[in-house]
Amino acid sequence: MKRFLFLPIVCLFVACSTQLKTHSHLIDNNKVSLTRRYIGNFIDYSHTGPDYCANAHLLWIRTTQFSTFGRLSAFGKECKFTPGERIYLKRMYSVPNACGEWEYQIENDSSVVYMVSKYKYDNNVLVHASF
Repeated sequence: MKRFLFLPIVCLFVACSTQLKTHSHLIDNNKVSLTRRYIGNFIDYSHTGPDYCANAHLLWIRTTQFSTFGRLSAFGKECKFTPGERIYLKRMYSVPNACGEWEYQIENDSSVVYMVSKYKYDNNVLVHASF
């Protein structure tokens, strides 16, 4: 009779201790994951029309960390960021494709938001790149 009680108590102890380790592991990973990253203060932008790039209006944004045009682009006709404003890159969701890529948006501290395009200039050539 004592053997029958001993076995369930040991199983319960092992199951609970494993659960506590998994739970604390998940809490540590959530602290590390960031969904919004500071990418500098806004400097200025340039606009490219739809006849030039895949029938889309693109904004080429310069910040203090991305100081040359062509590295950071977003969809839009006019940029409403003000010079000196803090700009962030925010990861939104995963696109269901073979690579499982993320969609990003550029935002400020208030409500101005632009979807990031995957176009950039590399060696004076317009390319479609992924992050």
